[in-house]
Amino acid sequence: MTDVTLKEVSKKFGSFQVCHNIDLDIKAGEFITLLGSSGCGKTTTLNMVAGLEDSTSGDILIGGRRVNDLSPVERDVAMVFQNYALYPHMTVAQNIGFTLKMRGVASAIVREKVQKLAASLELGHVLERFPAQLSGGQQQRVAIGRALVREPRIFLFDEPFSNLDASLRVKMRTEVKELHVQQSVTSIFVTHDQEEAMSISDRIAVMYRGGVEQFGSPEEIYAHPASRYVASFIGSPQIELLDGILEMSNGATFLRAGQRALPLHIDQGNFKSGRAVEFGVRPEHVRMGDTGIEGRVQMLQPIGPATHVTIDTAAGTFIASVPGFLRVKPGDNVKVEIQASDLHVFDKETGLRL
Repeated sequence: MTDVTLKEVSKKFGSFQVCHNIDLDIKAGEFITLLGSSGCGKTTTLNMVAGLEDSTSGDILIGGRRVNDLSPVERDVAMVFQNYALYPHMTVAQNIGFTLKMRGVASAIVREKVQKLAASLELGHVLERFPAQLSGGQQQRVAIGRALVREPRIFLFDEPFSNLDASLRVKMRTEVKELHVQQSVTSIFVTHDQEEAMSISDRIAVMYRGGVEQFGSPEEIYAHPASRYVASFIGSPQIELLDGILEMSNGATFLRAGQRALPLHIDQGNFKSGRAVEFGVRPEHVRMGDTGIEGRVQMLQPIGPATHVTIDTAAGTFIASVPGFLRVKPGDNVKVEIQASDLHVFDKETGLRL
């Protein structure tokens, strides 16, 4: 198993800064995801690790060795692309075994490795078919198999499931996670799908405007987002961020939201009373009951196991995720209770967590 380290890695195309000062310390055998919206620099970062793009500055280390000047082959990485990149004139068996054949591995050994890997990927019955005769999921498995058969030090995945339908995406990410557990090879996965990232990653690097906004476990990123962007990007339905004011009284800190003052357990530091902030609460922590902030139901979104209820209050609009189906309807008056311990509070100017 091999570790990967990025030290202040930046990338420019002419005068345009794509990535800046990226620091990542990926442990051997870890599965990490680069997560972010289009244009945030995640694929460029992956390409720099692979050696497909040169970094403008900074160092990339694989297994403790600086690899900035090494080719992709010398780095011993395997990459799975979004568009599969299969050879259409080759059978499944030939596609999977191609890199071994190019390395001069004996035909008998290639055949043995291909058959063993195909069995684990449930491709044994299609080895003699061509890519055009396969489903999207089967084609993606072939692409993964071609990467796995090389037994590289690092696996790189560039949005490999983007062309698959929703149900197949879920199945494929489960299979990739199982393969990672079996192989224990350091893996870097790129996606814009936060649910996908949360479900398969040991740690997630949330990227924003070419930098890493937060790097931590799925639990850390969800429960303690480091910034306004991370809080709003992670979670479904999306957290609602509202305006508030910090107030200080007798050594205690309160969040003023409309006519409501909620006590906060945060270090006052150099805060001054009247400081503008943004705050939010995850939908599952917005509780509907007989007490709390008065509001009116705007919209209901039943999704089976839960119903997402949009509620307009004097403090702002909240979304409550309530188990099961509800009998309330748009226009009904309700009350919501919010615990101060469930609040996420961010500086209005910097967007950083307080």
